[in-house]
Amino acid sequence: MQVLHMNKGEGETSYAKNSLIQKKIILNGSSMLESAIVNILWEVKPGSMGVADLGCSSGPNCLTVISKIVHMVQAASDRMGRPMPELRISLNDLPGNDFNYVFQSLPELYKKLKLDCGIKGNCYIWGLPGSFYGRLFPSHSLHFVHSSSSLHWLSQVPSGLEPCAGTHLNKEKVYISKSSSTSVVEAYQQQFHEDFSLFLRSRAKEVVAKGRMVLSFIGRRSPDPRADEACYHWELLARALMSMALDGLVEKESIDSFNTPYYAPSLEEVQYEAEKEGSFVVDCVEAFEIEWDGGETTDLKESRGTRVSKTIRAVVEPMMESHFHLRHETMDELFMRYAKIVDGCLSKTRAIYINLLISFVKKD
Repeated sequence: MQVLHMNKGEGETSYAKNSLIQKKIILNGSSMLESAIVNILWEVKPGSMGVADLGCSSGPNCLTVISKIVHMVQAASDRMGRPMPELRISLNDLPGNDFNYVFQSLPELYKKLKLDCGIKGNCYIWGLPGSFYGRLFPSHSLHFVHSSSSLHWLSQVPSGLEPCAGTHLNKEKVYISKSSSTSVVEAYQQQFHEDFSLFLRSRAKEVVAKGRMVLSFIGRRSPDPRADEACYHWELLARALMSMALDGLVEKESIDSFNTPYYAPSLEEVQYEAEKEGSFVVDCVEAFEIEWDGGETTDLKESRGTRVSKTIRAVVEPMMESHFHLRHETMDELFMRYAKIVDGCLSKTRAIYINLLISFVKKD
């Protein structure tokens, strides 16, 4: 919780400048987002509507989500001939998130919503630091929960894989790989099931009857957690780290003891936890592919591998800084090597993420 956050600020390695993939995922979920909002307004008819964006991060994507939600509520209310409900919007992420960036951007967002776009009614936005693996809000205070590109992050490194366990079960790797043992895979699966179950139990207390959630996160179609679509980008990062170790730039023991708190679940795993918890019904499901570099072909200044490397760096650098204690120039070298390895991969094959997009309805 202390070290999991995106790169702050607006520099060249910041999340704000390297989050195209996450933006495309948000845009792909627009129709499901709108459908959920329309159904809330039609069925629940809230006069004051509680909205939460869980794992909001910082940068332009955060405000894109909020702007979309406000516009959709306004448009749906107009079509129904009803006044727009008061909106209470909570932006949630871990305490290390760059909330200052978000807060500094809010005045411009308010101006755009109220002046440029003709938004009527009251809209209140604030930040709420804390882990969504646990309670965050008062009981029955939320009508709509949104989360994009966040729930594949676990609450912790899976039990049994931490460096303090005494042995390193996942040597020379940073996540599940084709060569990972069954015990490593099961540790990751168990941690995901515990975390997602806790997420659902927490939201079940906070969301009103017939309230909705739209959750989007990296997953997989394959039943096998070792499938390339679930873990190959981590496999290549491990290769870059091992090349650094061979050159004496990183301690091999540090690689052996590093495990990413991440898991790409299958749809079946998600549905199993929802059915077991019992408070939510899965209303709609989509799984779509997105290329590692976002499929962009307009920027000829950088290789595809460099774009991928920047995206991954913006997300994982704070964790790696905390664990490996690398100097800035050594971190630069690591991600240059990673970019070259990814370029080699992309020259031979098409590399994709599988994104799961799921809409849930709270039972009466």
